[in-house]
Amino acid sequence: MDMFLHHVSIVTADLDRSAAFYRDVLGMQPIKRPPFDIPGVWLAAGTSQVHLVDNANGTFRGKSSIDNNDVHFALRVPDFEAAMAELATKGYREDLEDGDTKRVAVKRTGLAGFPQAYLIDPDLHVIEINAAG
Repeated sequence: MDMFLHHVSIVTADLDRSAAFYRDVLGMQPIKRPPFDIPGVWLAAGTSQVHLVDNANGTFRGKSSIDNNDVHFALRVPDFEAAMAELATKGYREDLEDGDTKRVAVKRTGLAGFPQAYLIDPDLHVIEINAAG
């Protein structure tokens, strides 16, 4: 079966705040969204999409510490160090304390065989950024 990931749907308690994060921090661009009954924003992530859904009653992690073994999705970047430098210009850093919402947990080497970084969005969802081949 030939397949690829089309989209990831993420619940948010504050649609404007989350849309700003995915747009301004991760650089995703809004794309056209059908007029569903529930508010939301669709964003382009390369050839895939991230769908933000305004649903305060959805499933949220509830903790600001980064756990790369928790539910997350991964974004592949062509230049890992450039991505880390860009995040740093927006206040996201490795040296912040666990629980700080702008902390980035970085694994430059590891069992995966490529560099990985983890951060959280405004609703505490875990996001991986990597340089997978």
